[in-house]
This record gives sequence, C-alpha cells and structure tokens, in this order.
Amino acid sequence: MSGVLWLLLSLSGFFVVKALVAMFWAIRNGQFDDMEGPAVRILMDEDDPMLPQNRRALKKDADFDNITQDK
Repeated sequence: MSGVLWLLLSLSGFFVVKALVAMFWAIRNGQFDDMEGPAVRILMDEDDPMLPQNRRALKKDADFDNITQDK
C-alpha cells in the first residue's frame, strides 16, 4: 500500500513542477501581457473603414473603379 502512495505522491509532485514551469514560461514569453485585447477585438466590426487592412482594400476598390470608369 505504501508503494502506491509514494508513486502517487511522486507523480503529483512531477505534475506540479511541470505546471509551474509552464506558467513561468508563459509569463516570461509575454502570454499575459495583453489581457484585454482579444476581448475587445471580438467586438470590432471587420468592415469598419477605419481599420488599416480595410482602408487598403477600399483604396484598391476605388482605384479599380476609377480605371474601369475611364475606359
């Protein structure tokens, strides 16, 4: 019975150490730096013309319209 107890204690200790190493790795690599960005980003409207990637797309569409209207 005590052999099983030592096995379970050593396994739980191993997993605790592994979880602590993973947590410190995540903190050191900046995983917790921006906690509000993803929560706000989901509320943004993707066809908002103020977003930089949409401004480029609108400019390309406008340039294409100008080319087709000139001919």
